[in-house]
Amino acid sequence: MQTHHIPPPEPGDVPRLAAAIVEAAADISGATLDYSPDSLLAVEEIIDGFRAEGVNGGEMAESLVAFGCYVGEVLARHFGGVWRPAPADGGPAAPPVVELPDGREYDPIAWVFRRLEPLDPGAGGADGGGEPWRGISPATD
Repeated sequence: MQTHHIPPPEPGDVPRLAAAIVEAAADISGATLDYSPDSLLAVEEIIDGFRAEGVNGGEMAESLVAFGCYVGEVLARHFGGVWRPAPADGGPAAPPVVELPDGREYDPIAWVFRRLEPLDPGAGGADGGGEPWRGISPATD
């Protein structure tokens, strides 16, 4: 997954990008992104709104990357995930992934870009290929 001609973030940059989109979402749409799993529904609605407006990934690449960072931060904070560099087979433009305690890896940035794609029931459409947080138990300390 390429981030449409912007360099992919490094794992260490993710919290800053997520925090920036929290502020932007509040300023632009009044959405409250509080890093809770429930706030991911607001992210879905925002991305779905972009799609309804005909926005494409190239036009919104920086914002979409930041929304992906936010989704990944929720996975990290509530489900015990850790940001890791992209797998070597992802190429130099591949974004970092979140590795869960059970070893599963999720690419929340790619998920956001897929969510933006037009609805195509035969191809997984607007659900982004499945929400990465559904069915995951929160981490316990």
